Amino acid sequence: IDAVQQQGYTAVVVVRNREPIGVLAISDRLRPDAPAAVAASTAVTGSAPVLLTGDNPATAAQLAGRVGITDVRADLLPDDKVAAVRALQAGGAHVAVVGDGINDAPALAAAHVGIAMGGAGSDLTLQTADAVVIRDDLTTIPTVIRLAQRARRIVVANLLIAAAFIAVLVVWDLVGTLPLPLGVAGHEGSTIIVGLNGLRLLRTAAWCRAGRTD
Repeated sequence: IDAVQQQGYTAVVVVRNREPIGVLAISDRLRPDAPAAVAASTAVTGSAPVLLTGDNPATAAQLAGRVGITDVRADLLPDDKVAAVRALQAGGAHVAVVGDGINDAPALAAAHVGIAMGGAGSDLTLQTADAVVIRDDLTTIPTVIRLAQRARRIVVANLLIAAAFIAVLVVWDLVGTLPLPLGVAGHEGSTIIVGLNGLRLLRTAAWCRAGRTD
């Protein structure tokens, strides 16, 4: 078992009549888009991702090295993953957890944002997550983060637009006489502008821009 794990494999012991008769060496298949997804996520968040896994340290370190992750937490049970997430939060980090297994569900719930990979995610994981990526493609994770950041900027801009319109109308009415039709038009006009500004995120171009790596 030690020899298998030192080679970067997960060891599974086969038992017959309570006697071990063999050891299976299992290796996770590395997704071809994983290194690019890790690099893009690091660029968009400004912080390096952390690998939380139940695999043994040797296997986890080998896999993390192939995708460019340096912070590896291995041999973790579901409760240990939650503790790791809370420790990161206690350090002031805003934590987003990406997972697809049932063991990831508690960590998804504990994180500020839980993102489930819908293609291979368990039902409990999909129900626990705040966001579900239907496309089974890891490179969509940094794209979703960029879209979320842009959505936040648009929300702030919409609040400022609405507040500016209301402030102008209130000041106008206080210092002068604001015609009712003009007041209604100004108020409803700001609503239309805010709505159109928010609808920009539904365009295909918004997804394409968020998916750029440059």
